[in-house]
Order: sequence, then C-alpha cells, then structure tokens
Amino acid sequence: MRRQGRELALKIIYSLQDQDTSIEEVLDDFWGNFRFRDDVLGDPLDEFKHPVADDVREFAEGLVRGVSDHLETIDQMIEDLSTNWALDRMARVDLSLLRLAAFELLCRPDVPASVAINEAIEIGKVYGTKDTPSFVNGILDKISRSCRPAGQ
Repeated sequence: MRRQGRELALKIIYSLQDQDTSIEEVLDDFWGNFRFRDDVLGDPLDEFKHPVADDVREFAEGLVRGVSDHLETIDQMIEDLSTNWALDRMARVDLSLLRLAAFELLCRPDVPASVAINEAIEIGKVYGTKDTPSFVNGILDKISRSCRPAGQ
C-alpha cells in the first residue's frame, strides 16, 4: 500500500514542477483524469472501474502536501548536500524522488530512514535512469545523516 502511495505521490510531485496552479487544483486534476490499477506499480487504466483505494490516496496526498508545505527547506537541503548539482540540472524524476524521500526523512520520524531511502531507490529503478538509484542514494544518505540520529 505504501509503495503504491509513494509512486502516486512521485507522479503528482513530478507534475507540480513548473506549474503555477495550487496544490488542490493539481490533486483534483490528477485524481480526476487518471485511474490506476490497485497494484504495486499503479499502472494507468483506460476504464474507470478500479479507483485507487482510499488509504493509498490519503497516504499519497499526505506526502504531496508535506512536500509542498516544506518545499523551500527540502530544496535547500538537497542543494546544500548535492555536490556540483543545482536543482535545475537534476533530472525531474530524480528531483521529485529526492523531494519525496527528503520529506519523509525530515518530517516523518515514524518512517525509518532506511525505509525512506530504500523506497526511493526501488522506485527510482522503475521510473528513473540507470544512474538514478545511486544518485538518489548518495544524496539521501547525506540528508539522513544530517537530520536523523544514528540508527533511526
């Protein structure tokens, strides 16, 4: 359930980049125009028979709203800890993944750091390039060490 929620959140966060619309408009547009299979990958469906489960939708929206609410802090931390990489030079999928996982590391102490990082890596294998997992891992490891005591 959480993997699917994270994947949906990634898609919404990706779509938020370079938009001047409110988070509510983006969420309404996303849920109104896309339907997904109730499986791990959340593949789009052509028909509207299989809505996203309420708990998955709530989890995904919580992540998206959290990223949106803390975007300035998250982006500053990513930029500070990514050597020789400006945010505007990063691949959009990579940046979206970093924002999602950084939010969980910074603001969701109930999510173990290893889970947030591993989920980002695994999702990056599906949606990113061959370099995404190692790139995301390197930056998220630095974020984790800077904001979480050892072992959390």
